[in-house]
Amino acid sequence: MADLPLKIIQNSQKQMPCNIEAEQALIGSILVSNDIYDEITLIVNAQKFFDPIHAKIFDTIEMLISKGLLANPITLKNHFENNEGLKELGGQEYLVKITRFSTTSVKQAIDYANIVHEMHVRRELIKISESVLNEASNNNEIASSGEEMIQNAEKSLFDLAERGHFNQSFLKFEQALKQTIEMAKSAYKNEEGIVGVPTGLTDLDSRLGGMHKQDLIIIAGRPSMGKTALATNIAFHAAKNIEKKGSKSTVSFFSLEMSSEQLATRILSEQSRIRSNDIRRGKVSEKEFEQFIETSKNIFELPLYIDETPAITISAISNRSRRIKRLFGLDLIVVDYIQLMRSSGKRDWGRVQEISEITQGLKALAKELDVPVLAVSQLSRAVEMRDDKKPQLADLRESGSIEQDADVVMFVFREAYYLERKEPTLGSIEHAEWQQKMDEISTLAEIMISKHRHGPTGNVRVEFEAMYTKFKDLVNQ
Repeated sequence: MADLPLKIIQNSQKQMPCNIEAEQALIGSILVSNDIYDEITLIVNAQKFFDPIHAKIFDTIEMLISKGLLANPITLKNHFENNEGLKELGGQEYLVKITRFSTTSVKQAIDYANIVHEMHVRRELIKISESVLNEASNNNEIASSGEEMIQNAEKSLFDLAERGHFNQSFLKFEQALKQTIEMAKSAYKNEEGIVGVPTGLTDLDSRLGGMHKQDLIIIAGRPSMGKTALATNIAFHAAKNIEKKGSKSTVSFFSLEMSSEQLATRILSEQSRIRSNDIRRGKVSEKEFEQFIETSKNIFELPLYIDETPAITISAISNRSRRIKRLFGLDLIVVDYIQLMRSSGKRDWGRVQEISEITQGLKALAKELDVPVLAVSQLSRAVEMRDDKKPQLADLRESGSIEQDADVVMFVFREAYYLERKEPTLGSIEHAEWQQKMDEISTLAEIMISKHRHGPTGNVRVEFEAMYTKFKDLVNQ
């Protein structure tokens, strides 16, 4: 990044720190590539620019982008035709001129944004210092006491430190109460009593009340238990629910293990009831193929966005989710799976520390975007060492802070998977007993809710159709 000099502007006999070149470079970069806006939106806002024209330009850019419109020198022209301040700088030519300072590098744009933020903080510190100095110099009898001045100064500094964070600190109880009443009304009006995003499984929704906003929900299990299948089923049902309601929103699915084509094949298999393996090998009849095409037409407009970037970082997921929410709306984020993600931290971090940063980031993202985040997680091999193969929360301990950060932890367990591998000799008495047991449990699965911050834990029995990778309600339980 080119060195951008710190400038001290003489204004009303006060020296105020600023960096006009950094402001120009940042705005110019956004005008060249609007995608950069999503990368810096948590760092700066219009109020952090020193130059009032730059603040006005950034505010207009923000307004255009929030409406899903393009922001560039041409689209900004109509908003500034009568702006005297911009005319003094050269009018529309100035908007074109500052794009010459631009960069297509996200890292450089973030550096510029950090400089603009830093200058803003310094100016605010000067204002706070002057306010304290003026108060302390006031000999008036009705002036604040020294203790009150300290408290005021502490509050001002704290507000400055917190400003720009997405999270609101203290919320008056009556506001929290109003939110709770609205949530209860929503659940009351819903015939199924679900206030959150539905999973599509009746008993699971009954236990959870749907997937709640701001919650981090973990689906964990050993390989071949059906974790991805369950996450895919839930994502599909959530997207169909959006379509059914006719609301403008989406579901985003970050698939780190499977390609978008593999994920789409799974969904088509589940909906058309044609084996996914047969679809991939072309081993389908003419009737099945027609059914396959018809099903694809029915779900063509499904509001589901798939990102198949491998080894994606938590910061990239956050930025892309913000962009999706801004452009299309967002009801649910699904991540498959945590252990394939990379942290944005130091390279010499241990894996436990990396996973901790990832889960903390996912929880923070759920709160920031006000949506549930459903993340898939592998379990440690400790499960395989026990006679009882049912997973426990302790099996997550090697994965850092997953248990601590999650609002809900659900394990997927299929006893048939382990029993299948203990098949006795064919023709023996043991084999007959084994076969009987397999027939009883071959399609059974348990979703074990082992942590539930908002309600009871417990197990939900469901049916799993392996050939279609589909979980569904268990009939005649």
